[in-house]
Amino acid sequence: MFFFTPRYIKEAKHFLHGARKFLAYKKDILTDAHRRDLEGLIDALKSAIRSRDQKAIDRVIHSINTLVDRAIPPAKHAWIRENVEVILVAIVIAAGVKAYLLQPFRIPTGSMQPTLYGIVGVPTDTPPPNILVRAFDLVVRGRHHFDLRASATDVVTSLQEKTYLNFFTFTTIRFRNSSHTLFVPRDPLMRYFHVVPGREYSAGEVIARGHMDTGDQIFVDKLSYNFVKPDLGDVFVFKTTGIREIEDGLDPAMGSQHYIKRLCGLPGQTLRIAPPKLFIDGKTPGLFVLQRIMSLKDGYQGFSNNGRNGPPFRFLGSPQATFTVPVSTYFALGDNSYHSRDSRDWGGVPERNVAGRGLLVYWPFSERWGLIR
Repeated sequence: MFFFTPRYIKEAKHFLHGARKFLAYKKDILTDAHRRDLEGLIDALKSAIRSRDQKAIDRVIHSINTLVDRAIPPAKHAWIRENVEVILVAIVIAAGVKAYLLQPFRIPTGSMQPTLYGIVGVPTDTPPPNILVRAFDLVVRGRHHFDLRASATDVVTSLQEKTYLNFFTFTTIRFRNSSHTLFVPRDPLMRYFHVVPGREYSAGEVIARGHMDTGDQIFVDKLSYNFVKPDLGDVFVFKTTGIREIEDGLDPAMGSQHYIKRLCGLPGQTLRIAPPKLFIDGKTPGLFVLQRIMSLKDGYQGFSNNGRNGPPFRFLGSPQATFTVPVSTYFALGDNSYHSRDSRDWGGVPERNVAGRGLLVYWPFSERWGLIR
């Protein structure tokens, strides 16, 4: 019985099986002499196993190992090949995860505040803190401090933004006679610090001083919507492909973008907004996440018919206006209703554009860190 077979016999049988596989796989690259020698040693190992001669088994196994090493020497620089293979496998796995399971996404604007924060710049009158505080803020809070002054009287001619590894964004401020690069995106630098082409700075004048908080970094769940439909109240990510009102305002070189909003209307539902309330089919929804927005607490300002001090939106632009969500589309609203471009501007989001559900904030480590609600 196999249970009572000595261990050295079991190991010899495993080795015999491996030697046969090696001969079958490498037969075409072995010389005739090596092939005949290996076939003879395999027969000798079978005989030694039948006779249960442990010394003969050990001797034949050693001879087979010596023959294999001599017949097929190890490749030069094998460690390089092995490491390259490991890296390639890691890249393939990461690409598969990004394509089908989880995709990292950075919140670019404040349209989902206070649920999710985009990039926010804060000018200050005081110099940046010491290097330890700056390092802590950068790693934990995603906050970058800077203090840029003009070395001579000069005029801004352009701002050029570059992003590396899809994460690190720098802006080069070009003057007539010099240039400076900051670890901040271009648009927030213009919006919060008013650094714009044509502006003149005197020698020693502050160009930009303060800090920039990075947008929340989140994981998008790309898997679950393959099994269940997007649901009311979900924070979801979608492509702008085919939404003309959005794409007409984008740089053609950038192509389609990804937006993140809250799903506030399903196909067939009729919506109305009477600030701060959202009505779905004539009733305010009982979902906690929508009630939270309408509560006017903890930074939430409710739903609106217009931007802050702006004209009415194209859809739901008055308390009397209604909108019925078309088939195979969803109605998207930002939680920061007074500062959000969303379905009130361009109507429903086609179902085919939906990329996934906002799952969790993985960085920075703020009070929003964790699952998204």
